[in-house]
Amino acid sequence: MPIEPALQQFLDQIPPMDWSLDPACFRAQAAAKLSLMPVMTELPKVVNASIPGPAGEIPVRVYHPSLDPALPVTVFCHGGGFVIGNLDSHDALCRTTARQTGSLVISVDYRLSPEHPFPAALEDGFAAYAWARKHVDEWGGDPERIALAGDSAGASISAAVCLMARDRGLPQPVFQLLWYPATTLDPTSSRTRFAEAPMLGTDAMQFFHRHHFGLISREEATPYGAVALADDLSGLAPAYVLVAGNDPLLDEGTAYARQLRDAGVPAHLDVQADMVHGFLGFADLVPSCRTAAQPSLTALRAALSP
Repeated sequence: MPIEPALQQFLDQIPPMDWSLDPACFRAQAAAKLSLMPVMTELPKVVNASIPGPAGEIPVRVYHPSLDPALPVTVFCHGGGFVIGNLDSHDALCRTTARQTGSLVISVDYRLSPEHPFPAALEDGFAAYAWARKHVDEWGGDPERIALAGDSAGASISAAVCLMARDRGLPQPVFQLLWYPATTLDPTSSRTRFAEAPMLGTDAMQFFHRHHFGLISREEATPYGAVALADDLSGLAPAYVLVAGNDPLLDEGTAYARQLRDAGVPAHLDVQADMVHGFLGFADLVPSCRTAAQPSLTALRAALSP
């Protein structure tokens, strides 16, 4: 299906990204652009903090939708191919998530490749989830109502943390919200069909593969680095998998929802056919993106406050 017209018009105004840059330069350019973006969603309280991690302190940003005690909690991991992205790049999405779901959102600034190769990002995501289960009441959260959420690479981390929690004897979250996750190292039809798609085309995929995925062998990746390759997906939290119709990751996200259901895990598949990879980042700016995001946020709110 063609890209939604208003979104296409918005994308046409975005200058092309220079994927030939090294990660440090790319991050610096992205940070300069983000500094010009206004805050669209005001919240009663937003705090920068840190929590203990496997290699030192992990920076986090905590979004309070209200000052009420015992709020439900969403531990969020940002996208960016495990190479780029930070607390600022997904600030708008976290604010929207907190406001729309009524949950305390903890955004995790996990370590990035290539400086910190696999499994650093996953271990930081797991550490954040484990910390929240024991200590989130200190920030006004309810440790019995914790969900995991993430977009793209962050969705991959969230899915992996569910596997890690099961395998390491930690209780599952009440819900896992996976926005257009990367789940496999294998080629798929959609990776070919949408090789020139906006936001995540061939150059971007090669950039991320070179700096992160290219460092991981298939044996190392299984199961946490590519959750679709896991032999056993049973016993995981109920999942909501959102995929975009014009996205190289369409097929693997779709297949992962099916794999979860086959393993007995409740899994809802949401296909936003006229959207592109990364569209959630434009929800404050493009009404159609905001509309496309709403069902998943509604599902998260329902799971956290049944």
